[in-house]
Amino acid sequence: MTLRAATAIPIESVEVSAYSIPTDAPESDGTLTWDSTVLVLVGVRAGGLVGTGYTYAGTAAATVVRCMLADVITGEDALQPPARWAAMQHAVRNMGKPGVVAMAVSAVDIALWDLLARLLDEPLTVTLGAVRDATPIYGSGGFTSYDNATLCEQLCGWADAGIPRVKMKVGRDPDADAGRVAAAHSAIGGGIELYVDANGAYHRKQALWWAERFADFGVRWFEEPVSSDDLDGLRQLTEHGPPGMDIAAGEYGYHLPYFEHMLAAGAVDCLQADVTRALGITGVLKVGALCDARGIDLSLHCAPQISGQVGTALWHLRHLEYFHDHVRIEGLAFDGTSDPQPGGVLRPDRSAPGHGLTVKSADLEQFRVA
Repeated sequence: MTLRAATAIPIESVEVSAYSIPTDAPESDGTLTWDSTVLVLVGVRAGGLVGTGYTYAGTAAATVVRCMLADVITGEDALQPPARWAAMQHAVRNMGKPGVVAMAVSAVDIALWDLLARLLDEPLTVTLGAVRDATPIYGSGGFTSYDNATLCEQLCGWADAGIPRVKMKVGRDPDADAGRVAAAHSAIGGGIELYVDANGAYHRKQALWWAERFADFGVRWFEEPVSSDDLDGLRQLTEHGPPGMDIAAGEYGYHLPYFEHMLAAGAVDCLQADVTRALGITGVLKVGALCDARGIDLSLHCAPQISGQVGTALWHLRHLEYFHDHVRIEGLAFDGTSDPQPGGVLRPDRSAPGHGLTVKSADLEQFRVA
């Protein structure tokens, strides 16, 4: 369709559904175990087209979309995602934004940006104003529930696929961590960067002690060595941790004040943000601006098929977490997914409008929970 700037295109409807998808094996990290993940899908219709967004949250997020957000944007102009985003912020004031509400807003915002790009008949990366044509990635999984053979097989699989950075979980059984990290380091060889993620499992001095030990195995990235709420503890790690090892956190940020507090505290060497949690594409672009102002890199957390698109529009981007569970789910849920390219990048398909994903509704139906 041909668009004119003076022509508003009203949003006709908002649809939402949720699917609980089992993992392919029991999974755990330093502080949590799980055997399934809930995918919440949102479709926003306008001008004869549908934009699709999603988040990884409980079914409560679908309720928020259905009962709190759909009426806020229905009938409004589909050509102005930031305006719809602002309206949703006001609508959820009394609900408590961080957490489920922010994830619901994120899914709707992603759908709105996809819809806009489809209405303009251009790829999402163009709509967002890309500064690069691909997003660097690192392979992520390495769950503490894996034995060493399974751990090494997974990490080596990413390395063999040309991904030069891989991450594993630590912290559930500290007595086993040295052996697990040593096995991983030996398996992947010296040409691959090794990252670890404790998911906040360690205490401050324990984390510093482990950082020194992990450095002996060439670990370059230590994610959430302590709780992401412990800004003083994170800052101590950034100041006193081994040279060459970056401290990272931020995946549990849901709105701008969280990220500003973390940056102001000097708590991280590299900030993280999740487009399916941090108020969607609009929210993450604002987080990116905070990083730009401070000259700090931003690493995107999970949801690789949408994060890979958003990453192209971030100036101080470090990389994107190519997370095992989400890779598997998005391959099951969507046609049009992108695979890693040589050099360890995701390169969005610019031949398709929007983010290029099409929901495989029939394949998902067996997992529907809402």
